[in-house]
Amino acid sequence: MLNARLAAASIVILLLAPAAAQKLKEGQFRNVELCNGAAAPDTRIEACSAFIEANQGGPSSLAIAYNNRGVAYSEKADYDHAVADFESAIAVDPAFVKPVNNLGAARLRKGDYDAAIEDFDRAVALAPTYARAFANRAEARLKKGDPTRAERDYGEAVRLDPDLEVAWSGLCWIRASSTEARDAMEACDRAIGAGAHTSATYDSRALANLRAGRLAAAIADYDSALRIDPKLAAALYGRGLAKARRGDIAAGEADVAAAKAIRADIAEEFARYGVR
Repeated sequence: MLNARLAAASIVILLLAPAAAQKLKEGQFRNVELCNGAAAPDTRIEACSAFIEANQGGPSSLAIAYNNRGVAYSEKADYDHAVADFESAIAVDPAFVKPVNNLGAARLRKGDYDAAIEDFDRAVALAPTYARAFANRAEARLKKGDPTRAERDYGEAVRLDPDLEVAWSGLCWIRASSTEARDAMEACDRAIGAGAHTSATYDSRALANLRAGRLAAAIADYDSALRIDPKLAAALYGRGLAKARRGDIAAGEADVAAAKAIRADIAEEFARYGVR
């Protein structure tokens, strides 16, 4: 039920010292603007590449350009090139925390969880108040099947940044799927209140409601999840259970059958959460 939340790989504004700025031709100023901007990934890649190849900025500007190009590659799901660029940024400026975190995010997307955790460890060491790095490390730990340490990292992330919706979403899922479903509703409500209007977050809150016997609320949240992702097997199955428990057996069985057609093992997943 936990969705693949893409770790934010922030673009950093490329700044130039006055001496470096004087060396730039007009076209290079345009490259700086595009490398920094919100243009399409291919446009940013081309602009950052031109700036890098011109070699007219200082080390900090070069590291930022590599980082920004890596972000653009990440947006294209070209994680091999992204990893190479983030590593280049770190080689130029080892104290620059953004590419360290972004390198971990790219490795996380590649499924290299151990390496990602090492990168997030370095990011946290460089910037102990960097909430996003804690949230990213939590996701990697959750992917590795370590919800206890993941919950601690998500907790630290929301302590540092109380509005970080991805961390509240992670806490929502961990707590909703645990055997006690402790404190799940607070985390889920905070996630949705912070803007996490995703099928995964509604699905997590629905599970918490289902396990607590709040069947109408569970159905409403499953409905919200399915409006976003009509083929979400977990939401179909959970809604089916909730409907059946409310006495609407036919509708419940239809949802359960639809869920099993999408994922044959969905009943076993719910059994692991103590829901049958």
